[in-house]
Amino acid sequence: MTALDLTLATTGAAALPRSLFGMSRAEIAGVIADALALDAKKAKMRASQLWRWAYHYGVTDFEAMTDIGKEMRADLARLFSLERPRVADRQVSIDGTRKYLIEIGPGAEIECVFIPDVGRAGALCVSSQVGCTLNCTFCHTGTQALVRNLTAGEIVAQVMAVKDDLPEWPSGGDDRRLSNIVFMGMGEPLYNLDNVARAIEIISDGDGIGISRRRITVSTSGVAPEIHRLGEETGAMLAISLHATNDALRDELVPINRKYNIAELMAACAAYPGAGNTKRITFEYVMLKGVNDSNAEARALVRLLKDLPAKINLIPFNPWPGAPYECSDWSRIEAFAEIVNKAGYASPIRTPRGRDIAAACGQLKSQSVKTRASERLKERLAEAEQ
Repeated sequence: MTALDLTLATTGAAALPRSLFGMSRAEIAGVIADALALDAKKAKMRASQLWRWAYHYGVTDFEAMTDIGKEMRADLARLFSLERPRVADRQVSIDGTRKYLIEIGPGAEIECVFIPDVGRAGALCVSSQVGCTLNCTFCHTGTQALVRNLTAGEIVAQVMAVKDDLPEWPSGGDDRRLSNIVFMGMGEPLYNLDNVARAIEIISDGDGIGISRRRITVSTSGVAPEIHRLGEETGAMLAISLHATNDALRDELVPINRKYNIAELMAACAAYPGAGNTKRITFEYVMLKGVNDSNAEARALVRLLKDLPAKINLIPFNPWPGAPYECSDWSRIEAFAEIVNKAGYASPIRTPRGRDIAAACGQLKSQSVKTRASERLKERLAEAEQ
C-alpha cells in the first residue's frame, strides 16, 4: 500500500528564488555557502543578517537591507524570495477581530484570525492544514474535506501577512499588537507535527518574530500518541479540545475519540513535558444546549481533571449554517462555570469574537468550498431579473 503524502512535495533541484519562510537558519546558510562559494562562517553571518531583516524588520525588498552590500543584496535576491501569500479577502468584525482568507496555491485557501486584546496584546489563530479529517460534529471546518498539510513556510507566512496588515514591524517591544499564537485554526496540528514544530521554532526565534514558546498554544482534538513529542520538540502550551467527559458522548462529538479514548488522552496529558502549576494544560469545552451542559457533567469534568494541572476554557457554541446544535443558555453556562470554579479550577467563559464575520471558534472554512461572493451576486441578479 502506498501512503498518501499530504505535504507539498518538490522534485529535483529547488527552484530559485525559493521562499525564505520555513527555512531554518542552517538551511539558509547552506544555500548561501553553496551558491556564493562562501566559507561556513561568512555564510552563517549572511544568514543571520537576512534572518533579522526578514523576521525582525519584516522587509519585503532586499534593497532595504542597508547593512548588506549592493552586490550581495542582488545575490540574495536571486536565491530567496520574501513574497507573502496573497490575501484574497480580509474582513473586520465590529469587535475588531480580523479574518483573513489566504491563497496558498491554486485551489488551496486557508483562513486565519487575529483577535485583539487576547493574551498580552493580541492572538493570531493560525491554520495547520487545508481542511480537516476529524469531522467533529460541532465544527464547521470539519465539514470541509482535507486537501493537504501546510508546509512550515505556509504556517509562518500567515504570521508575516498579518504582521504586515496590522502593521507590526519591527517585531517586539512593549507596544506590540501580536503577542500570542494559537494553533486553533483549520486542521489538526498533531497530524502535521513536523511542519508545526518547525514553524514554532521560526516564530519563537528571539532574533526574529520573537514570540515566546510560552505564548504559543497548540490545540489537539486528541491525537494522544503525538502529544509527548509536541512537548519535547516545541515546548509549546497544550490545549485539548475535550467537550465531553465520557466516551459515548465524545465518540459522537469528537470522532477521533473512537481511536484514542478519554483514558488514553488523559494519560498523555499527565505525561506532557513541563506541565505543572506554572504551565497548565487548557481543556476546551464547547457548551452545547441539552447535550453536555448539565450540572452532572460539570461535576464529571471536575473529577476527570482532578489529578492534572488544568484550566478549563468554556466556549459558547458558535452557530454556522446547518449546524445540528444550539448554544447553551447563558444562565446554564454560568451555572456550569460556578461548579467548576468552586472546585478550584480557573474556568473563564470565552467571549465570542468575530461571530458577525464567521471568525469565531469552530466557524472557519475556506472560501474555496463556500459559494463565491461573485456567484451569490449572479444568483441575486438572476432572481431580480425574474
